[in-house]
Amino acid sequence: MIGRKLGMTRIFADDGSVVPVSVIEAAPNTVTRLRTPEQDGYAAVQLGVGSARRQTKPVAGQFANLPKELQRPRLVRELRVDSVDGFELGQQVDVTTFAVGDLVSVTGISKGRGFTGVIARHNFKRGPKTHGSDHHRAPGSVGAGTTPGRVFKNTRMAGHAGAEQVTTRKLKVIRVDEERQLLLVKGAVPGAANGMLIIRKAN
Repeated sequence: MIGRKLGMTRIFADDGSVVPVSVIEAAPNTVTRLRTPEQDGYAAVQLGVGSARRQTKPVAGQFANLPKELQRPRLVRELRVDSVDGFELGQQVDVTTFAVGDLVSVTGISKGRGFTGVIARHNFKRGPKTHGSDHHRAPGSVGAGTTPGRVFKNTRMAGHAGAEQVTTRKLKVIRVDEERQLLLVKGAVPGAANGMLIIRKAN
C-alpha cells in the first residue's frame, strides 16, 4: 500500500509495557493499472491514492479506463508482484490488507542532512586534539601521489547525506484502525512526518 507517515507515539500493551509505534495513514488505494508478463514483460500492480487538482491530458489518458471518480490520483506507484491474479482495475485496497501481528517492510525517503563532513557521513574517527594538531575533523589522505596519480571513484568524502530511499524490514503491526484508516507499526519508519511510504508484507 501507499501510506503517509503521521509521526510516532507510544501505546500500552495488555501487560502494561510501553510500545513505541509509528502511525501511518493508509487511505484506500486504487488499482490503476495491471502489468502482465505477456504485455509488459513483468507482473506488477500500479496503485494510486489521493485526488489531484490538476492533471495533464497525457496523464489523464492513462486513467481513462477507470471510473470517473477515480481518474485523478494524486500519487501513483508501481509494485512488483508474482501474479496479478485477484486484482482488477478500480479495486480498492485498504488497511484491512494487514492484520495485527503481521510483519511489514516500510520503504520511504530518509531525512535529508544537507552537506556533511566525513565524521557525520561515514563515521570517520577524529584526528588528534592536542600536540599542536590542526587535523581534527578532516578526512586525511584520499590517494597516493605519482601512482596512481588520481583519486579513485567512490572514495568516501564529505558530501550530501540523507534523502535516500531506505527500507526498514520486518516491523510488527500493532494495531489496525479501519475507521480512521491508520496503521500502527512497532518502531521507527524512514522519513519525516507527512512523508510518503510504501508498505509491503515482509517475506
